[in-house]
Amino acid sequence: MTTSTKPPTWFWVVSIIALLWNLVGVFNYLNQAFNPMSVLESLDQVQREAFESIPAWATAAFAIAVFSGTFACIGLLIRRKWAKPLFILSLIAAVAQFIHWLFISNAVDAFGPSTYAMPIIVIVIGIYLISFSKKGIQKGWLK
Repeated sequence: MTTSTKPPTWFWVVSIIALLWNLVGVFNYLNQAFNPMSVLESLDQVQREAFESIPAWATAAFAIAVFSGTFACIGLLIRRKWAKPLFILSLIAAVAQFIHWLFISNAVDAFGPSTYAMPIIVIVIGIYLISFSKKGIQKGWLK
C-alpha cells in the first residue's frame, strides 16, 4: 500500500506553467510541420535554406520532444510518476534535434549567435522538469 501526500500550491503552479510551455512547443511543431509556408515567408534566402534542409529525423525528434513533454505535464497534473520518464524522453529528443540544428545544419550561420539561446533555455527547463518530477516522486506527490 502506498501513501500519497498532497502537493503544495507551487507544485500546481509549476505544473500548469510547464504544460503551457510545452503547448507552445506543440503549436510551433504543428505550425512548422503543417504550415511551413508561414514560416518560410518570414525568412531570408539563407535562413530558408537552413529551414528547408531539416531532415525527417530532426523533425521527428522535435515532435517527440514536445508531445512527450506535454504528456509528462499532464502526468504531473494527474499526479502520476510516469511523468519523469516522459520528461527524460522529451529532453533526449530535444537534444537530438538541437544537435542537428546547431552542429550539423548551417542554422548558426543563417540565424546568428542568438540561435543558441532557445536550445539552452529548452535544455535547462528540461533538466529542471526531470528534477521536479523526481522530487514529486520522492515527496509522494506523484504515485
